[in-house]
Amino acid sequence: MAHAVLSHGSLRIRHINSSTMKTRNTATVLLSAALLAGALTNLRAQTAEPAAPAAPAEPAAPAWAFVLTPSVATQYMFRGVRLGGLSLQPSLEADYGNFAVGIWASTPLSHKVPGQSDPEIDPYGSYTFTLAENLTLVPGFTFYTYPRAPLSNGFYHSTFEPSLALNYTVAGIKFTPKIYYDVVLNGPTYELTVGYVVPLKELGTELDFTGVVGSYIWKDAVRNSDPKTKNWGDYYQIGVAAPFEINKQSKVTLGIAWVKGSNNYYKTGTDPRTQNTAAIGRGVATVSYIYSF
Repeated sequence: MAHAVLSHGSLRIRHINSSTMKTRNTATVLLSAALLAGALTNLRAQTAEPAAPAAPAEPAAPAWAFVLTPSVATQYMFRGVRLGGLSLQPSLEADYGNFAVGIWASTPLSHKVPGQSDPEIDPYGSYTFTLAENLTLVPGFTFYTYPRAPLSNGFYHSTFEPSLALNYTVAGIKFTPKIYYDVVLNGPTYELTVGYVVPLKELGTELDFTGVVGSYIWKDAVRNSDPKTKNWGDYYQIGVAAPFEINKQSKVTLGIAWVKGSNNYYKTGTDPRTQNTAAIGRGVATVSYIYSF
């Protein structure tokens, strides 16, 4: 996060008190001397070389900024698949210039899904490259971890997913095509996010509309499966959120969304495919407290 610093110079005026002149001749001499000095000064000012332009100010060095966001979601939906019911989902992010690193977690408060959301702890990071005024490129990664996942049931304790996103804004609409590749599940996810902001100045907030559509296919969806088990599916999400500022450092964001998974199947070897019953449609409400420091 860059901070602009403005430097204001001060103009100092020196006041000199002189004694009263006693004679008219003395005043005349002093007046003549003053006029002569002024003329010489003016002549020098006219013939002097112009001053060199000031060197541009050095840009402010980036500084660390932190954002703590405890959140509660009525459903934990991931790419159209329900991974839990009411969940506590805190995150902590540190930003340094264009670099961001953080950790996100989900702990179910109801309807736990063993091996997936009990709990999930995900470190992540990204770096933003500015390509043009309205165009950025963002490589990143997410390290998904499931400490209590039962390995004997085909779950993984961790997977690693690099990603690459392109942010393009035109007419106030932000388009973000993004590709992920999970190196453990062995497969890509393709996703497009579209965002639009409607200001509500009278209410001191805004409406942040978001739409997401995506598709994935994983070739090693089940650990130690022989033959290998594939999992693929499509999903979409439509939502809106409104932030309400408490002070300069904190705000509360309320959000609602509809998330739907479809065409989601498992297939092991040459066996017939089976439908993933966790890929469903659910309404999700979230409440987040965002504290920046």
